[in-house]
Amino acid sequence: ACCIISLCKFYKTPRKSTIKAARLLPYYGIQTVALALGVFLCIIGIRGGIGHNVRPITISNASAYVSKPIDAALVLNTPFALIRTIGKKPFQVTRYFSDQNSLEQVFTPVHRPEIDSIDSTSFRPLNVVVFIMESFGQEYTDEGYTPFLDSLTNHALSFTQSFANGRKSIDAMPSILSSIPYMVEPFILTPASLNKLSGLADNLNHKGYYTAFFHGADNGSMGFDAFARATGFQRYYGRTEYNADPSFGGNADFDGQWAVWDEEFFQFFKKTLDTLPQPFATAMFSASSHHPFRIPEKYQGRFPEGTLPIHVPIAYSDYALRRFFEAAKQEAWYANTLFVITADHTNVQEKPENLNSVGLFRIPVVFYRPDNSLAARREGIAQQIDILPTVLGYLRYDRPYLAFGCDLLNTPSKDTFAFNYVNDIYQYIQNQYVIQFNGQEVTGLYDYIGDPLLKVNLKGTLPQVENEMESRLKAFIQQYMERMTEDRLTVE
Repeated sequence: ACCIISLCKFYKTPRKSTIKAARLLPYYGIQTVALALGVFLCIIGIRGGIGHNVRPITISNASAYVSKPIDAALVLNTPFALIRTIGKKPFQVTRYFSDQNSLEQVFTPVHRPEIDSIDSTSFRPLNVVVFIMESFGQEYTDEGYTPFLDSLTNHALSFTQSFANGRKSIDAMPSILSSIPYMVEPFILTPASLNKLSGLADNLNHKGYYTAFFHGADNGSMGFDAFARATGFQRYYGRTEYNADPSFGGNADFDGQWAVWDEEFFQFFKKTLDTLPQPFATAMFSASSHHPFRIPEKYQGRFPEGTLPIHVPIAYSDYALRRFFEAAKQEAWYANTLFVITADHTNVQEKPENLNSVGLFRIPVVFYRPDNSLAARREGIAQQIDILPTVLGYLRYDRPYLAFGCDLLNTPSKDTFAFNYVNDIYQYIQNQYVIQFNGQEVTGLYDYIGDPLLKVNLKGTLPQVENEMESRLKAFIQQYMERMTEDRLTVE
């Protein structure tokens, strides 16, 4: 209303009869410049800033300014919400199971710890530190570009098959920290991101934890701060906090593209952990192994060149991880900590078996205790959405919670699985098979262990395997869609 009144009051239409031709050119020139400037400022406003390290803001960014998701509507405005949701595929619920009890028996994301065997007195208040390593695909670790992570894995819990649930960084945070996989649309870009949410931080807040999220990019980048706040993290540490610490180099340590170099920001992370009250639960999202695949000048020639441009920054970030652990092991909190190391997604790969719909999701999922009590290489499948329930299970968490993954420490290997959504196809991996489903029918069944290139479609040849996997996948999809549309992503 104010804009309309101002336009009516101050805008004056030029009258050709009273304005000389010599004055028309400056008038229209000024108006053209003003229009161009207005368009530029609108674009910057929608993006949320200038530079490569910011993404266009979305409705989930409203969560950064409210304490409860239900209050996000007070921050949003209708035109912006309409613009951001144009062309978005809504979550459509297909009732594969008409009976709710039948659905729950096949799959439920509600985890209810056995109260008889796990009570509040048996809870283990260990610190939790989660590293989300940018682009750390399993191919790079298999090829030896991550020597430190490899050495750590030898003394940690890992699995014969492990997968990401999405292909982008914005898919990783919901998957890893809230056990919400990517399906159809990135979760934080949908209206469902304003649902009431839970996750690692929220659950451990109930146990008196101090919770914090770390990312070396500009505060607000990728909407990470909004999602962290919505899921219960009490503090967010970004480039602003790093620059405010006089013991580090500030802007001199910025990579010029995305964020503070991993080596320096990991040391800032460690120093900050030294000051936090215990127990704490923290997550660190690295940045240096992101395109355009650069490393600090002082390390040029230090790491193996490899065969792909990403190999050198992967090795550099692995070195930064080594330096973090070398410093952290000197501190008292280190021995009382559960570490989780995983990746957000894969990146450029070259091995033929990693260029298909299964290999594109292969990442490490590692659980490490300094006393080596978790050292094991287990048969079975691990995925990002398993991290939350596995951590809570290891801590002997005694409250009901929601997670679409499973507790890997208390689930038989034959029942572990992985879920992906790629090119409008739902993909479900269990044991040695992967099934592909278009929402209506199975389109493919492959033995991804015996046939890593996925050349032989076994659809119709193994009816029992196919039917069981299809049933579980349908239940998984229906639970996800119902809970998204009905705002049931927490357990009351």
